[in-house]
Amino acid sequence: MTAQPWRQLFDSATPLVGAPLGGGAGSPALVRAVAAAGGFGFLPAGYKTPEALAADLAELRASGTPFGVNLFVPGPPEIDEETFRRYAREIAAEGEPYGLDLAGAPRVHDDDHWADKVDLLVREPVPVVSFTFGLPDPAAVAALRRAGSRLLVTVTSVAEALAARDLGVDGLVAQGTEAGGHSGTHTPHRPAPPVSTRPLVRDVAAATGLPVVATGGVAGPDDVRDLLAAGAAAVAVGTLLLRTDESGASRTHRDALADPARTRTVLTRAFTGRPARGLHNAFIDRYEPAAPLGYPELHHLTRDLRRAAAAAGHADRVHLWAGTGFRHATTGPAATVVQGLTAAL
Repeated sequence: MTAQPWRQLFDSATPLVGAPLGGGAGSPALVRAVAAAGGFGFLPAGYKTPEALAADLAELRASGTPFGVNLFVPGPPEIDEETFRRYAREIAAEGEPYGLDLAGAPRVHDDDHWADKVDLLVREPVPVVSFTFGLPDPAAVAALRRAGSRLLVTVTSVAEALAARDLGVDGLVAQGTEAGGHSGTHTPHRPAPPVSTRPLVRDVAAATGLPVVATGGVAGPDDVRDLLAAGAAAVAVGTLLLRTDESGASRTHRDALADPARTRTVLTRAFTGRPARGLHNAFIDRYEPAAPLGYPELHHLTRDLRRAAAAAGHADRVHLWAGTGFRHATTGPAATVVQGLTAAL
């Protein structure tokens, strides 16, 4: 490789990025493994307390690993009490085997400790901070920039990319519709039409002139080469890392990714109230038609159910986040995945 445009964003040997896998899968061990194999790993801050995030930062710094941190941008409440309560009653029977009273669960809206996490990253800066679910406020952008971090925003359309560029960020993460996990759309009530990763990368790079990290649908080295040829400065992978030795994904999630009976992924809001791609299962069949938008309220509603079901091996009550390339997720060291995706570059 001669031209190395990813070095504008990452100090890594290759243009391969380990996506931030929230909810436990994106462990510090996985971030270290991606970096050791020549990639650049992101630590997910979503769902963690500031204290837990600080502990992860300390662990990674002690290992000398370069890494980034991903933050969830908070939004306003999206669901009223009546709509929330109706859905809580709808899914109540799912909690009964685990002793959970879902019908009586409180409606919780929070900002995922946004201000405290921004303050922590200002005091203890990392090379790169990325944002998902919207645009960070200008004060946070200014503070993190002064701390020396480069800033990325996840986008799902050219319009979102232009708004992020105008905010003054350093690069963009173009998330195609094939990506596993939550959609990074800034407007879940009015999402842009779904766009595949390759054309999205091409159009976002042309419209903004910023370095673009492509994410979504990567199944092998050919996809990495195609996305770089489309104009990506780097390519992020997430689903392909979920079954690796260093992943923090549950055994139930890992096994489902290899289950021959699970043949497709779908977009659903039934688990968290925000569109996300995962393996099709019975919970989605039963509740997607009735599921309202309402993140993070529905995330909090179903969180204990999903944890209990994962611990019990009940995959049909778990959010099995996965991108369309899930069939290519393999076991073994994460380094093998990174090396296999980049060896021919």
